[in-house]
Amino acid sequence: MAVPQHKIWERLISPVVSFLIDEEGLERYALSIDWKKQSDRFHRDDVILPSYYSSYKFRGIEGGYLHPKVVVSYDPILQYLLPPNETLVRQAVIDAIQVQPRRILDLGCGTGSTTLMLKQAFPQAQVIGLDLSAYMLVMAEHKATSAGLDILWRHGNAEKTAFPDASFDLVTASLLFREIPTTVSQTILRECFRLLVVGGQVLILDSNQKALRQLEWLKEVFEELYLRDYAAFNLHESMNQAGFLALSSKDVWWMHQVTSGVKPISKVDVTKYNTVKQTVSKSTDGKIDNNDLEDLGSPVFGIKA
Repeated sequence: MAVPQHKIWERLISPVVSFLIDEEGLERYALSIDWKKQSDRFHRDDVILPSYYSSYKFRGIEGGYLHPKVVVSYDPILQYLLPPNETLVRQAVIDAIQVQPRRILDLGCGTGSTTLMLKQAFPQAQVIGLDLSAYMLVMAEHKATSAGLDILWRHGNAEKTAFPDASFDLVTASLLFREIPTTVSQTILRECFRLLVVGGQVLILDSNQKALRQLEWLKEVFEELYLRDYAAFNLHESMNQAGFLALSSKDVWWMHQVTSGVKPISKVDVTKYNTVKQTVSKSTDGKIDNNDLEDLGSPVFGIKA
């Protein structure tokens, strides 16, 4: 008899994953941490948790990313949910970067796996990881400290980050959009546009929408509330509505995709840039120093939007 699709994870996949990870060891580790004390270092009273987040379930666990058991098991489980290899999948974000960023923001950073890779790729850049779960940030900081990486972790909502306009050269989001309503995704894209300097880049790594549309059973396997909406979501159109140009998507191991957009340079900014370029071209070596573009707030004018 066929197993009902909505039971595929519960009956077939979950037992396999449970066999592959040390659940008892993870539980002991979770109990060894004073979560309130550790999370209080990140918690901000002005951050309001939206209902779609506070009611989220990760593999059926109530509280989702606000539950210590989920936080400590997230990395061990996820490595089996991002075929063929989690690091290879996340590397697609690094490979898609077309700018030389000085300031990077990783939205919905979770336990910081992509955030750490961004810092390793651009050690001189200021890298900030933002997440709604202060518990997740506890794990992220532990990983960064163990790796000897200086990263700033911020408790906050990607819909409204509270950072000033044009604060970043690169904004990324990994495995975020499939877990949230599409209306929230649109809000986040507008926030990304606001946060980026002119010429800045946004990169979104997530499930492959084409694959999800073609393989209906995949949506049942993962049992994520918003996965169907995400599969039907026109990401390029939404990014274009937010103001992004030079849109492109690339398949990553068929099951995933990375989508890129660029905040275009306005006519006013182009005039400023040309003025700077003409001034610098009179120097002896004829090279343009990115620092001379400081008035535009961006060192990333290698991209054409």
